[in-house]
Amino acid sequence: MKKLVYIDACIRDEESRTKRIALPIIDELKKKYDVTTFVINELKLDIVQKALINKRLSGDIPSYIMNWAETISDADRVVISAPFWDMSIPSALKTFIELSSILNVTFISDDKTCYGNCKSEKLLYITTRGMDISTRDKLDQGTSYLEALSYLWGLGEVIVVSCQNMDYVSCEEVENKIHTAIQEGLEICKNF
Repeated sequence: MKKLVYIDACIRDEESRTKRIALPIIDELKKKYDVTTFVINELKLDIVQKALINKRLSGDIPSYIMNWAETISDADRVVISAPFWDMSIPSALKTFIELSSILNVTFISDDKTCYGNCKSEKLLYITTRGMDISTRDKLDQGTSYLEALSYLWGLGEVIVVSCQNMDYVSCEEVENKIHTAIQEGLEICKNF
């Protein structure tokens, strides 16, 4: 069975509107993929600072972090669910990505530039935005960051399922938007 990595960066757990969209989509993808899930709220995430960089340069990478990177590198597909957070993604997700960005695992270099080393052909990004900001709008730095990451790691085409303007509409409109996004995601699952 093919492998899928699901990175759950829904900081508010079960209260998360993003997670409400992601869960039925992941359940559908479990029919086609062996799914490994990384729940950001449950991981030990050290901020990348000088001491950590020095350890990594000397080859001292904790085995659990190497496991994250190797699992991502070996996945056929990647799904990330993360809310729009201060114009981008939650810092905990960014930290997870920085820790998992390991030379000769998730990317390679020829001393001139970097190349993706992951085998994924598609990355599905599931998000909700409280503000009325469209996907790939100049204010949407979450999507652009994940597109750049896809280039660096070689994660393939970036597909986005999103809801916007969630904080300024009625509860009924929120529910309709969530339902529509789930249906869109389930349709994507057919060819993902």
